[in-house]
Amino acid sequence: MDSQEAGIQETLQTPVLENGRPEVPSEESSRFTRDQLFTMAATACTNWSQIHVCGWDVCLRMCYNSVWGSLETFTGLGLVLGPPIGGFLFQSFGYEVPFIVLGCIVLILVPLNMYLLPKYDALATKDSFWMLVTLPKVVFLCFTRFSLSACLGFLEPTMSLFVSEKFKLPSGYVGLVFLALALSYSLSAPLLGLLSDKMPYLRKWLLVFGGLLTALSFFLLGPAPILHIESKLWMFVLMLVLYGFSFGMSGIPLFPEILSCAYENGFEQGLSTLGLVSGLCGAMWSLGGFVGPTLGGFLNERLGFEWAAAIQGGWALLSGLAIGIFYILEASRRRRSSLQTRPGTNEERVHLLASEM
Repeated sequence: MDSQEAGIQETLQTPVLENGRPEVPSEESSRFTRDQLFTMAATACTNWSQIHVCGWDVCLRMCYNSVWGSLETFTGLGLVLGPPIGGFLFQSFGYEVPFIVLGCIVLILVPLNMYLLPKYDALATKDSFWMLVTLPKVVFLCFTRFSLSACLGFLEPTMSLFVSEKFKLPSGYVGLVFLALALSYSLSAPLLGLLSDKMPYLRKWLLVFGGLLTALSFFLLGPAPILHIESKLWMFVLMLVLYGFSFGMSGIPLFPEILSCAYENGFEQGLSTLGLVSGLCGAMWSLGGFVGPTLGGFLNERLGFEWAAAIQGGWALLSGLAIGIFYILEASRRRRSSLQTRPGTNEERVHLLASEM
């Protein structure tokens, strides 16, 4: 087993808190200093990102979209079961117990990962990360990745406050509202992954319409005051369902699109290139995960949830339009190049026929 292969297995065996984002306890229940909490959070986020990147590498060795789409079902399942189970443990046994239980579950998975993880032989690539980032198509796809993460991150600190204040729902029912997003994404992800694998030519359309539908769902989530539509709970839940579906439309085919673009531009087919692509996607996701809650929280405080959600939806609108325009220009450029090569081919045929006669 070489060093890179051993690194993947070691990374996937590293314990990490759920989503790489441990909740910071209140000052009364905390036994740690602020610096210690920051160090633990940074370590957990680093481990989570390593696991996520290496998980992409393993899935790409298989049939990526189908495998990853199926795995995302369990992501949605975790989002569905995590809050009620964690809340029950917190109310029954205290703050530390949910994290202890989760840590024990992850530790149990370590020997299982050691047994199940495949072994890959990989050589260091000569291609650079900068070469990948400067590809025009990769730039637009990275912006799409960033917009997805920013929109999802915006909902984390703002949605629960808006639902509880706007619709006067108790805390238990607020958790049920989150199920709309989790269930729609977990149920649609396997189907979208299978569709993307069986019909690769549909990936570009999934990316474009996924971004536009995401923008539509965020414009109507508040809804935006400029639309003069009264906010209703059923509409809010419906938009979350739409967003979960559109999130899968944009997110699942994005990774293989970047990978195919890298191969078309001369990158070597191997685990090293997979690492470059997965690392880039992880970086864009983390950047969006930082900008989304930060900017969204600021806009929510200054303008209110309705305007903040509409502005956040602008990220998805821009990404959908940008990648759509790029695909149109790319198709027209390929059409012109094919038309330019045809006359030469016809002339060669005429010369061959004349020589034969």
